[in-house]
Amino acid sequence: MSEDQSQFRFDSLKQTWVIIATGRSARPDEFILPEEVQTEQDCPFCLGNEHETPHEIYAVRSDGSNSDSTGWEIRVVPNLYPALTVQPDELGRTAEGMYDRMHGIGAHEVIIESPDHDIDLTDCSKDHLREVLTTYRMRMSDLMKDRRMRYVLIFKNQGGTAGATLSHPHSQIIATPITPRAVKTELNACLDHFQRKERCLICDIIKQESACGDRIIYDDGAFIAFTPYASRFPFELFIAPCNHSHNFAEIPDQDLDNLAYCMRNVQKRMKALLDDPAYNLMIHSSPNLNSFSPHPTNWTNIEHSYHWHIELFPRITRIAGFELGTDFHINSTAPEEAARLLREVRLSE
Repeated sequence: MSEDQSQFRFDSLKQTWVIIATGRSARPDEFILPEEVQTEQDCPFCLGNEHETPHEIYAVRSDGSNSDSTGWEIRVVPNLYPALTVQPDELGRTAEGMYDRMHGIGAHEVIIESPDHDIDLTDCSKDHLREVLTTYRMRMSDLMKDRRMRYVLIFKNQGGTAGATLSHPHSQIIATPITPRAVKTELNACLDHFQRKERCLICDIIKQESACGDRIIYDDGAFIAFTPYASRFPFELFIAPCNHSHNFAEIPDQDLDNLAYCMRNVQKRMKALLDDPAYNLMIHSSPNLNSFSPHPTNWTNIEHSYHWHIELFPRITRIAGFELGTDFHINSTAPEEAARLLREVRLSE
């Protein structure tokens, strides 16, 4: 493979695909712990430095103009060091002896969430956060038009220990021709639950958490946020629509307002309680039901069995040998205690 070409390679033992993306090693901090030392002058995401990013895919501008430089509030650009690229056209799945591989086809985009280098999204207005969520929805929907793409993941790495290489507020979207194993595990669990009980598993979890109440942090009837019963990490959060919905790309406008308020609320609590921790956030949504798939029956009833949600992990502990060797997680803070502490945070609007 060439230095700038990525590949998917299948691990037959772990039963998962790995992306080999040698082009990303060109990033200055690829093999060192990133330190967030950028200033507005040397940050490629800041206003006035638009020439340092690839040509924008989409932008939100207050004046409605199409200029590629000024007046923007949110920009979407291709990742300068993409893990995956749109070309070539064919997946190119082949074998290398017993090993399977295919071209690193996909998409890798960056959502620059604000022109302000130092702002935290929890300090933005609810209206601005709503625009960020609207951009997420629009980009996910657009990427799903490519029938080669089976899955679109939106995620945010906030802080150096969470994997962020730039401190400017941003998130990322990666579209892949493979449904990730972590999502497949959820899909299979939800499908099994639906086949046995004719109910959505996550809807049942939400009902259980609402009835118990010990792990609830936020619930306005539209969205709920709680610490999962078997939280893997201290202060792990699970955010989901209270009413059943399988696809984030189909979220209605009113729910975007409610979600923005929910996210601001719980993230302000986390920021105040844990002293502005680094964190990872990801949106788990339905796979692309319009994609080419050799096993279309796998996702039968997915509209009824799966429930999109957001997972958020403050990076206040580290995983080590036991966790990596067993896939068990050791959590030193009971989710009930984490939820109580978060509920007790006094917020000032």
